Parts: sequence; C-alpha cells; structure tokens
Amino acid sequence: MALMLALSHALADEPPLLPPLVNEAAGLDARWRVVGLPGVSKPVTQFSATVVEGRAALRVQTQRSYGNVVHEFAKPTLVRGLSWAWRVEQGNARADLRQRSGDDAPLRVCLSFAMPLSSVPFVERQLLRMASARAGEKLPPATLCYVWDHLLPHETLLDDAFTRRVRMITLRNRRDASGQWFTEQRDIAADFRRAFGDESAELLPVSAVLVGADSDNTGVDTLAFVADLRLAP
Repeated sequence: MALMLALSHALADEPPLLPPLVNEAAGLDARWRVVGLPGVSKPVTQFSATVVEGRAALRVQTQRSYGNVVHEFAKPTLVRGLSWAWRVEQGNARADLRQRSGDDAPLRVCLSFAMPLSSVPFVERQLLRMASARAGEKLPPATLCYVWDHLLPHETLLDDAFTRRVRMITLRNRRDASGQWFTEQRDIAADFRRAFGDESAELLPVSAVLVGADSDNTGVDTLAFVADLRLAP
C-alpha cells in the first residue's frame, strides 16, 4: 500500500517527456529495458521497485556486475533540464574512475545524444563502428553520465576510462552522507557544451536516458536508489 500511494503521488506530476522508472504495478516500467554489457557475459546489475522514506524509488544493486535501465526515444528529443533524487547506501571504496581497474560507480544517470558520426574524430569513429559490430547493436556516439563517485571532487569532468564516447561529471563522492537523499538539477545545454563542446557547437537531441551501476572491475557489492527522474524541454 505504501508503494502504491507513493507511486500515485509521483506519477501525478510526471511530465510526458520521460516515463516513470517505476510503474503503478510496483515494478520497472515496461518502457525501460535492462541491458548488460554488450557482447560480454557478466552478471547484470539488479533493478527493482521499492519505497524509501515514503518515496517510490528504483533500487539498484551490484554484485560484481554491470547494467543499465534504458529508455530510448522513438525520435530524438531536445531537452534542456534534468532532475532526479538519489542516495547511496553502500558505496565503492575501490572505485577510481581514472583507471580501467577502478572504473565502477554505485549509481549513474546518463543521457545519450544523437550526434552525427561525422562529428566524431576519425579514429574514434572507426573504433565506434568496430565496437558496434562486436556488440551487434548501434552504440551511441556521445553519452554524458552524472556519477556518484568515491574519490573525485564534485563537478570533475573526465572521459570514461574505456572510451571517450562516454564523458562523466562527478556530482557526489564519499564525503556525502550515506543513506541520505540528494536532489540534483542540471542545465543540459551547459553540461553538454562543457563535455562535448569540442565536437558540437550546439546542443543535440537526446536519443536515450540511462540509469545504471557497475562493480565488475572492482569486484565489490553496492546498493543505491534513484527517484523522481524528470526531463524538461
């Protein structure tokens, strides 16, 4: 009953740009799909619906795993604002996003952009094509992730340790209290210019939204929650 009441309140205010993570039946909404690491056989991060302090939330648990829930737009959509609430109950003290061996996060919220391949530097374009062929699906050419990290200061911008096609901004770290909700509001145009301004002079439409977590590189278990994920035009 508590979950249904919380869902009713959350869904009443949900804008049409993005479906809720958790549906009225107290499960992951069908418009989101769970995906693992393309072309790799690894445990997949577990996603489930719950209520935390009266708030309907998505529970995100890693067990040496990798995974995202993804909502793909039928037509890429130009958005300028993104907001959500998140909390980490069990973080990852072994994480270090600057190295492949530590490239894990207990929670991330990401946007993939419909960037033309012609805007991607030649070598990276070829690598992206090869990676897409190995994965058996088209991989996004530009993804920006907001990450709950362990070591790095707030607002650190860095490339993913495995590919420059993913760039990250760290918003929280070990100094932020565990078991406490934090609310984020982001100016997508400003963050996109900061992360991908070297490749596109203007904001590009969003092709997909992702929420995920991983601990496959560090081999630890983490637990986090995300709620009230919204896009604004």
